[in-house]
Parts: sequence; structure tokens; C-alpha cells
Amino acid sequence: MRHPVKSLLAASLAIAALAAISGCAPDRGGLEGPPAQEQVSAPTPTPTPTPTFDKTKYSIDDPASLWVIVNKLRPLAPQDYAAPDLVDVPIPYVYAPKLRQEAADQVVAMFAAFTAETGLQMQSQSAYRSYNSQVGVYNGWVSSLGQEAADLTSARPGHSEHQTGLSIDISSVPAQCALDQCFADTAQGQWLALHSWEYGFVLRYPNGYTNITGYEFEPWHYRYVGLELSTEYHATGATTLEEFFGLPAAPTYAP
Repeated sequence: MRHPVKSLLAASLAIAALAAISGCAPDRGGLEGPPAQEQVSAPTPTPTPTPTFDKTKYSIDDPASLWVIVNKLRPLAPQDYAAPDLVDVPIPYVYAPKLRQEAADQVVAMFAAFTAETGLQMQSQSAYRSYNSQVGVYNGWVSSLGQEAADLTSARPGHSEHQTGLSIDISSVPAQCALDQCFADTAQGQWLALHSWEYGFVLRYPNGYTNITGYEFEPWHYRYVGLELSTEYHATGATTLEEFFGLPAAPTYAP
């Protein structure tokens, strides 16, 4: 008679062998818990695309648009265009400034921020100029410098940003380096270069870009384009509006 324990052991060994041959593990009767559940990865969320800046949102041709581009190849249309909604700008000035309402509000805020931060003051040297006013300004430069040199300093009537009511020439109080390139080295010039974009302005005629803008470096000339554009302009490191909008360089007037 076979020993019962040995018989039981032999049977267990036989079952294990058969399981190994068939590739199946023997049923362990739940002694080690339920079989492991298959791991299912959570779906990866689809990233939300970052909105891109729409350069076509506003016209660059309409003289009433905040984004209008005026240069030696892009005169205002009509050339005797008169800016709408002009208001007096309550800031210190050499010549009483007028600007379009939105630009005026932001100039006031910008000047106040500068004074609050530095204890110093800025003033408007010149702001809106009508077509007829620009005739006088341009002819004055031609008389003193000759036309070739005047064209590097002053816009011909119908080609001036000042005529849009969106540009302002800024100087210090007391006046130092007014309408001179050394304005860039003043506290006012340095602050504007760093912070003007926060108020919707861009430096329109930067140093070293005469071959694109058509004008010599004017660290005092700021153009209002609105906060949306100025923020994007700053973020992308843009230097001229011509390059930003993919427009041809405008170093000279069309024949």
C-alpha cells in the first residue's frame, strides 16, 4: 500500500508539471489574492494651442487705424487727412499737445508713472500736427539743412506720423537734449526705452535702422499703437513696424 502523504505529494508534482508544459500557472485557490489587474494608461490630454497674434486684426492702411503705417513709401490717404477725436493732453509741454483720446489717456498715465517712480518730469515737445502745420515744419528744415538732410529729420506733408494724432515727441523737464540723440542717455530717454510699451507706445525710429525707417535715430519720437500691439512688439523683440508687418523698407520717397 502506498503511503498517503507520498501519494499526495506525487499528485501535486504531476499537476505542476502539466501546468508548466501547458504554459499555465496552477490555480492557487486565491491564497495569494486576486490576479493583478492590467494597467491602463490615462489618455494624454491634447494641449491647447497658444493663440497667435493676428497681424490683420486692424488695418495698416486706414489712417484712422491705431496700426496705420506711415512712411516715405506709404503716405496717408488722403494726404491732407485730419485725425478724429483730438483732445488736449493735460501734461507739461513746450507746445500745447493734442492727441487722439486713447493715445492721450495713455500718455497721461505714462508721464504719471515716470514721475511717481523717479521724482522727475517729462514734457511734450510736439504732438499732433495738421497737414498745413507739417508744411511749415518741413519747409523750415529744408531752409536750414537742405532737402536731403531735412528728409532724414522731418517728414514731408502727408507722410508724417504726427498727422495721425498718434505720435508724440518727448523731452525732459528741465529741457535737456531736446530733439537731440543724446536724449537717449537722459533718465527720461532711458525710462521710455524700457517702459513705453507698457502704455501702448513704441520707439518709432530706433538707432541704426535709417535704411528701413528712412529717418535718423529719434529717441524722443514715440508712436501709440495700442497695448495689444505694443505688448506683442516687445515680446518678439521687434525693432521697426516695417519689419514687424513684413513691409518693404522705406529709406527714400518714391520718385
